[in-house]
Amino acid sequence: MEFRRLGRSGLTISEIAYGNWLTHGGQVEEDAAHACVRAALDAGITTFDTADVYAGTRAETVLGAALAGHRRESIELFTKVYWPTGPGRNDRGLGRKHVIESCHASLRRLQTDYVDLYQAHRYDPTVPLEETMTAFADLVRAGKALYIGVSEWNAEQIASGAALARELGIQLISNQPQYSMLWRVIEAEVVPTSEQEGLSQIVWSPLAQGILTGKYRPGEQPPADSRAGHPEAGRSMQGFMTDDILARVQQLRPIAGDLGLSMAQLAVAWVLQNGNVAAAIIGATRPEQVHDDVAAAGVRLDDDVLTRIDAILGDVVERDPSKTARG
Repeated sequence: MEFRRLGRSGLTISEIAYGNWLTHGGQVEEDAAHACVRAALDAGITTFDTADVYAGTRAETVLGAALAGHRRESIELFTKVYWPTGPGRNDRGLGRKHVIESCHASLRRLQTDYVDLYQAHRYDPTVPLEETMTAFADLVRAGKALYIGVSEWNAEQIASGAALARELGIQLISNQPQYSMLWRVIEAEVVPTSEQEGLSQIVWSPLAQGILTGKYRPGEQPPADSRAGHPEAGRSMQGFMTDDILARVQQLRPIAGDLGLSMAQLAVAWVLQNGNVAAAIIGATRPEQVHDDVAAAGVRLDDDVLTRIDAILGDVVERDPSKTARG
């Protein structure tokens, strides 16, 4: 495993992180989830990412149980707040009440006294940014969160949040966006602003939710046991499931083969070439998927490889910074 600093902070994280969106508490049984977490730990992953909303809060509970008994100081535990976690009007968003209460609930589910990184899962235009950042600052000062991050914020929102964090004496150190060979919307504005403000990217869906593994082929139905074949988990990836995209992805196989990499390893290695990316989040339904993805750690791709990839994917790549994430 290789490790990188997160933003301008002193926090070091594994460049491949383990996340449990769409898996723990939903797509896979708890025993399988625990096996994947053990595989991640065995492979050297120290960074684990989740969110209160995943699987209706069950994902945090599963992760907390899977990590129970593991030395807390040896891992970095991240979670998020924003999406609804209950029926009440204050069970959502980034108002002070929900931020504080959701943090306390996440800590209980995760069986820990603090999280290393607490993230605003989206930007909330209905709440003054000062209120949100002050609530985050209070959690940091109370020792409930060590650092603050955001997810899927645009460049302007990141700059405003970073400025307020500095005024409040806390560190805003990361953004968690979707990023892959097929989804590059952060490159135009978010990455340059983040570099200026001292944030790193912790990117989700580096495999484009499995599309870049090459297991989905044009003109064929997805395997029943795959994410695309799952009636709920597959809905978030339908935008990638076009014959054009699937055919282009198959053309990446010779590149991966020339490098001695699997398709998944090539995709994870690609996002890690971006100097502003501190970690790529992987998910898994089986331990062998973890072992395969982790082999991308430390892989460096030459410029000619990156050029070949761009020539194949061409105009199917999404680059418009006004686009929002699919997931």
